[in-house]
Amino acid sequence: MPIDCGCHEPHGRRRIVLTGGPGAGKTAVLETLRHSLCRHIVILPESASIVFGGGFPRMTSLAGRQASQRAIFFVQRELELLADSTDDSAIVLCDRGLVDSAAYWPGPDEIWPSVGMARKDALSRYDAVIHLRVPDAAQGYGHQNPLRVESPEEAAVIDERILRAWDGHPRRFVIEATSGFLAKATRAIEIIRDEVPECCRDHIAPRARTG
Repeated sequence: MPIDCGCHEPHGRRRIVLTGGPGAGKTAVLETLRHSLCRHIVILPESASIVFGGGFPRMTSLAGRQASQRAIFFVQRELELLADSTDDSAIVLCDRGLVDSAAYWPGPDEIWPSVGMARKDALSRYDAVIHLRVPDAAQGYGHQNPLRVESPEEAAVIDERILRAWDGHPRRFVIEATSGFLAKATRAIEIIRDEVPECCRDHIAPRARTG
């Protein structure tokens, strides 16, 4: 049940992306936030988890990988459109964004002609991007997510591709990996807190301090 922040004024809607390679900690940050958000803030699930968790074939062929990324792209787009139809939402927190599909696209060309959208238009959909860098094995990279199939080395490569995919966004925050996840999560929550309307911030602050 969302917290009642006591504010019933309309807010302009903004989208914030939380991204990063496999095992970066996006889901943990969003789950921490979920318990301290009011009705003005909507969290969207990761579209890749919906696609693969729902049984979409995870094929290794070029055609199969292209099909997967197109499916993820269009599910993400529809999730964002659905969030836009929610009257009370001021902030839409996205577990990855459309641009992430460009990082996973296997080629040979860029994804954008295949999905009918220009890269600049995809970038402009988001008001802020928070990139959590992937830890290496020594810093605690794990395989708790059953849908995660990447090794630490593979995750690092994907993380670099995601970093390049979002290059040029005017409001990107990159949070480096640390040996302790708490500091990284706290920094991400602090950035998100600064992005939400003032009426919604007081509920988030304690979580940012304690994790």
